[in-house]
Order: sequence, then structure tokens, then C-alpha cells
Amino acid sequence: MLISVTGFFRNPEAFETLKRKVFPKLLKQQRGDPLRCWVLGCSTGQEAYSIAMAFRECAEGAARLRKMQVFATDLNDELLDKARAGLYAKNLVHDVAPERLRRFFLEEEGGYRVIKPIREMCVFARHNLLSDPPFSRMDLIACRNLLIYLEPSLQKKVLPTFHYALKPDGFLFLGVSESIGSFANLFESIDKKLKIYSKKAGLTSAFHLPVSRGHPAAKIPAAAKVAPPEGYHAELTAQREADRVTVNHYAPPGVLINVDLEILQFRGPTGPYLQPPKGKASFDVLKMAREGLMLPLRAAITKAKKHNATVRREDVRINQNGHTRTVNIEVTPLKNVKERCYLIVFEPAEKRGLPPDKLPPKSRGQAVTHADARRIAELETELGETRDYFQASQEQYDAANEELQASSEEVRSANEELQSINEELETSKEELESTNEELTTVNEEAARQNVELTRLNSDLNNLHQSLNQAIVLLGGDLTIRRFTQPAARAFNLLATDVGRLLSGIKHNLDYLDLEQLITEVIHTVSVREREVRDKTGRWYSLRVRPYLTLDNKIDGALLMLVDIDALKRSERDIKAGRDRAEAILRTARDPLLVLHADLKVNTANEAFYKSFKVTPVESEGRLIYELGDGQWNIPKLRELLEEVLLRNSSFDNFEITHDFAIIGRRTMLLNARTLSDTEDRHARILLGIQDITEILQFQTAVRESQARYRALVDASAQSVWTADSNGAVVEDSPEWRAFAGQTYEQGNVLAGSTRCILKTVSA
Repeated sequence: MLISVTGFFRNPEAFETLKRKVFPKLLKQQRGDPLRCWVLGCSTGQEAYSIAMAFRECAEGAARLRKMQVFATDLNDELLDKARAGLYAKNLVHDVAPERLRRFFLEEEGGYRVIKPIREMCVFARHNLLSDPPFSRMDLIACRNLLIYLEPSLQKKVLPTFHYALKPDGFLFLGVSESIGSFANLFESIDKKLKIYSKKAGLTSAFHLPVSRGHPAAKIPAAAKVAPPEGYHAELTAQREADRVTVNHYAPPGVLINVDLEILQFRGPTGPYLQPPKGKASFDVLKMAREGLMLPLRAAITKAKKHNATVRREDVRINQNGHTRTVNIEVTPLKNVKERCYLIVFEPAEKRGLPPDKLPPKSRGQAVTHADARRIAELETELGETRDYFQASQEQYDAANEELQASSEEVRSANEELQSINEELETSKEELESTNEELTTVNEEAARQNVELTRLNSDLNNLHQSLNQAIVLLGGDLTIRRFTQPAARAFNLLATDVGRLLSGIKHNLDYLDLEQLITEVIHTVSVREREVRDKTGRWYSLRVRPYLTLDNKIDGALLMLVDIDALKRSERDIKAGRDRAEAILRTARDPLLVLHADLKVNTANEAFYKSFKVTPVESEGRLIYELGDGQWNIPKLRELLEEVLLRNSSFDNFEITHDFAIIGRRTMLLNARTLSDTEDRHARILLGIQDITEILQFQTAVRESQARYRALVDASAQSVWTADSNGAVVEDSPEWRAFAGQTYEQGNVLAGSTRCILKTVSA
């Protein structure tokens, strides 16, 4: 009951029919009060606004301008609030013609709003059709696609309510799937296809006001308080009251019937002539006629219908509770009314004798003769009426027989068509069964794929969560399809950004050519990788690769950000350390070599190149044993280096004396250490070389000089001591010790009053 299924100008041809057949008739009325329209089940208000717009278009071209007030009701308060606002999303106004959209709507952010004059025409209120009293004095009631949700028993209560709520010349507007059902006596069809009806004149005998639970005054809206129907103002003036009293006292009793013989109104006391029928309640005048009245009344009505003139029947005998009375009947067709009606008047017959020409020629007594003659006349009248009745019945029977024959031929033709249609239906049934089997197979396959898709989505979500990587999936037009949570932080993304262009997102990366890079990847079907920084200076590796479907088609791109800030810091530290090591290596005074694990020269310092008379081109990348025409081909050195590599050890102060081809015989002091390499994980050897040839030669010369000096001192047999320039004893002879009576240790300064001969010698 509360579903919101509505739209602007549903079934546009129905609204065109309203503008062509209904609104012009309402605008021609001479009343000055506004027209009243009731829209039931208005939902979010599109139906009510559509009727208001259509009326405004029709009223502007009319000779006489009239206003309309639209009362729109529904049970859902939330929908009524939306209807009052009159703001609709752009996809909800796609059925509105561009001209109407420009005329009756204002474009706002998020949609279109109905203009204020149209909104002021519509009043939205909560109303329950089944329990609340109806609105009254309506010119138009629009109840489209509401009755289809009601059971037949409720529809039989609702349609009389509509008849009661409408003015005598009002209209009913239903949905294309609805109809008035068995209430053809209440409404006349204006357009059968589009379900537009007008109200028939007469009272609605089956209508009862709905009873609300609780206090009635609290349930009835102000606009729904019932006022007397228009035309029923009998007691508004004293003159009409006097006319009513006069009619009740002096006018004969009667009834007003329609063309279907249904009683529309009782006028005066009709109890002596009519009585309620047994069984189902009915207002058929023939069923309510008392015994003896039905045949003459039927004949009179038939004749009045046929000749469209007043028909009178006199001296009709009526049996009432075992008593007989005589009555005169007069049936008068009413003219100048919208619906054809008849007025039946009952008059008591005057008691009078027969005229002389009708007296029998012979009689046994005056009283008996008059009674017999009167009875004979009554019987002859009844016989004539019966004859007329049977003749009319025969004519009706013949006409019905002809219609039945024609209908029989139509039925036979329709039967043939139905047989043909049945054959087509059989064929269609087989096709439908085949299609149903295919649909069942497709449905099973779809269900299986749905399960698989659900599992794949779960796998994908778990994979994204476990990766903890910033990943963004883009469509071919660079719209965002999906992204992971880390990507939301890196690109400033929200859940509502799915479907937006990447160019409309202000990301945190300090990289201006991102869209150009993605476009290049899509066009060239290649992978691109860039190192980028964010606004805080953190480094990332941006990898862009094309998004390929299962059939190997390009359908966008995939962005991945990998945090490499720690790696970049490590690279900077390693580079700085390498630069320091190379600076130390190059500025060292002793020759240094860095060898690969295969004993090829990686690098050397300037001291090595200068000492061994080689160049970097001749050294780097070559085996150490090949340097300088093989001058480093030393077997012992080879053994030591291989042992260092094998055991990842080192050696210190290994002294070798070798005849080098370029620099001659030299004595070298070697030191070796292994170096770990983080790039290729192969050990390297740092080989330090110190040329100690001259040091050894100097040490030999010093030792020889000291030996000669000692021999000279021993041979002189004099008291001798040797001191430095500061007077500190360097060396003394045994004789000196005996002469001085003491021993001077090295470093002590000579003191005392000893006389001696000083001689300066060169060291």
C-alpha cells in the first residue's frame, strides 16, 4: 500500500484527454468558486503536480479563467514531506517535455523544483481512504492504480464513496488497469480505454460514511468535513420549505427511476404501492411493486420509453395484506436532464359507476348488474394489459432472438478465431516451455556464476586487505572503479569517489603528469614505473600497468604505490658511506686494491697506480695476476687470497720480497680483509700494500752504524758517554761508569762538577 510507484504525466494520452474532454467542461461552468480536485495515493506528488500543470495549460486558453485547488492525500508522512518540497532528482523528470520543464520547474543543485504557483495549487495531507471520511464537493477525483491493491469487497465500498464525494457534474479518473466494475449505475464512461468517467445523477443508496476509531473529530481533516452536496439546499429558504410542505401534503406519492428501472428517489408515502423485495436488497421498481401492480406498471414504463410521452393506467387493482385497492398510474419521461429518468405517480382511483353504454342489456338487479359489469370491465382491462404485456414480451423475445442469432454467428466466428488462437497458443506454449527450460538452465548458470562471483569478490577483498598496498583500479575513461584503504590515504579518496574522474581528485603526490602517464600506459599497453614523493617528502614507487580483461582487451589501468622511503634512505646512507670510503681509498698514501671474488680488480687508489706504474684502464676488470705484465703472479699471495675467500678471514703484515718487472725488487707488507656486498652478496677483498723496502734498507744501515760505533768505543778504552743536545745521556762506556762512580741511565741529564772534554759529533 505504501510503495512509491509514480511519475510525471504517466500515460500522456490520458492527460491530453483530460485537457480535451474534462477541463473544458469544468471551465465552462458558471460558478465562481475554485475547482476542487482530489488525488488519492499521491506518493511523492508527481501525479498531483501533473494534473495542476495540465489544468494550468488548459485554463490559459479558456475564455473564462478559473482556479483549481488540488487536495493530494496519502498514508506515508515521509512521502508527503517530499511532495510538499517539490524537489525531484534529474532522473525523475525525464518524462517531462522540455517545454514543461522550462515552464514549471526551476533547476537547483541536485535536481529540479516545481515552481511556487504550482506548489500553491496543491495541498498535501495524510488521509486513510478506508477509515477516514471522504472529501466532498469534488469536481475531479484522480485515483490511479490504487484500486488494484484493494480486494473486491473494499472496491465496492470505495466506488460509492467517490460517487458521494463528487459534484453532480464531477469526473472520476482511474488507472488503465482499473474499472468501475458493477457500478455502471453510478458512473458514465467518457473514455473507456483511458478510464475517465462522469458521475450519474441520483442518490448513492449503498454509501455509508466510514467510522474512524477513537474520537471522530480528531480523525477527520478540516478539508474532509462533509458539507451538504451541491443541489441539496431544500431548507435554505422559507420559500423552498413552503414548497416542500405543499408537495408533501398535496402532491401524490411517486418515485423517480432511471433508464434501468432503479429507484433514485422516493417522493411521498409509497408504502401502499411498493414494498421491499424478499432476498437480496434491490431498488428495482418492478421487484418492489405490490401484487397486481407489476404488469400494468411494466407496460406503462415500456410504452413511455417507446413513445417518450406520458402514459397513464387507471383502475389498477393492488392486493395489500388481503385487501384490494384501485390505483391510477402515470409514467412521465423527464426532459432537460443529463440522464434519462422517469417519474411514476400513484393516485387512488375514484369510486364511480359504469357509463350507460357499458351496462349489460339484461340484468336481474341493479346492484348485481353494476358489480358484474364493473368486474367484467376490470377483467377486460387486465386482459388487454396482459395481451399488451405478452405482445411486448413477444416483440422483446423476437428482438432478443435476432440478437441471439447474430450473437451466435459472432460466437461461431469468435470460436473459429479462438480455435486458431488456441493452436497458436499451443505452439506458443511449446515455445514457452522450451524457453522456460533455457531460462532454467541460464538461471542455474547465473546462480552458479553468482556464487563464484561472490567468492571471487571475497577473495579479492581478502587479498586487498592482506596486501596492505595502495591500489587504484581505473576505467578506460580514467574513472575510479575500486581502491584499497591505503590508497584512500595516499590519493585523498572517499567511498563516494567511486565513479568520479581521477582528474577531479586532488591527490597528495608531487607528480603533475599522472593522467598523461596513465593515458600513455593505456595507449601503448606497457608498464611504467616512476619514483614519486608526496607532499610530506615521503618516497613511493608508482607502478602503472594496463588493466586487461579475460579476453585480453584493454579496459583501464591499475595504479600501485609501494612505500620505498626506507629504501631511499638506505640508498642515501650507502651512497654516502661509499663516497666516504672511496674518498678515503683515493686519498690513502699506501696502495690499496679492491678485488672481486674472482680476484679481478674492482678499483684501486692513486697511490697504487703511481707506485706500480699502471693506469685504471690497464687494471680495473683484470685479474691481479695479470697486472703489470704478470708482476703480481706470486704463488704465495694466490694461496693467501684464496684462503681468505674460502674462510672469509683475513691476514695481516704478510711480508713478501719480489722482483717486479717494472719497479724492480721490492719488499712489500700485505694486509687483506673481506668486504660484504649487499648488492650481489659476493665477498670482496680489500688488499693493503705497504712498500717497506727503503725502511728495511735504513734499518740495516742504522744497525751497521751502531755496530761500527760500538766497536770504536770499545777499542778506544776511554771514559766516554754520549748525550743529546739537551744533555740527556744516550749511551756510556764501562770506563765512564768506573770513572764517574755511577751509571747514568738513558734520558738522565749529566750533573755534578766533573771536568770533561766535550766534542760535538754529527749523528
